[in-house]
Amino acid sequence: MTPDLTYLALTALLTGLLWLPYMAGQITANGMMAPADFKEATARPVPKWAQRANRAHLNAIETLAPFAVLVLIAHVAGVADESTALWAAVFFWARVAHAVVYIAGIPYARSLAFAAGNVALILLFVAII
Repeated sequence: MTPDLTYLALTALLTGLLWLPYMAGQITANGMMAPADFKEATARPVPKWAQRANRAHLNAIETLAPFAVLVLIAHVAGVADESTALWAAVFFWARVAHAVVYIAGIPYARSLAFAAGNVALILLFVAII
């Protein structure tokens, strides 16, 4: 497996696991959901960090699709190389940093991590084209 595909798999795993902090906040603040809670889509209050965890998860979902498409294009087109591997790695680690600092509530670091991920996405595109 190429490094690009490895980072795609890691990014998918990260994205898939980012709902856990939000759920921990939900359970900590409100206890386990009762059967009636599944019938009503009423928002239950959660701590600020859990709200940020939810937004970090949603943001990870939003960025996974373009990243996955670019990595798969590089793989199928046979242009995956050291450059695409580098940008895939930068994207992944930027997403890890983004999740950590977003949940922690560090505003400027969150913006820098988000920007780094987007720059890596653009440079991955440039490397493919």
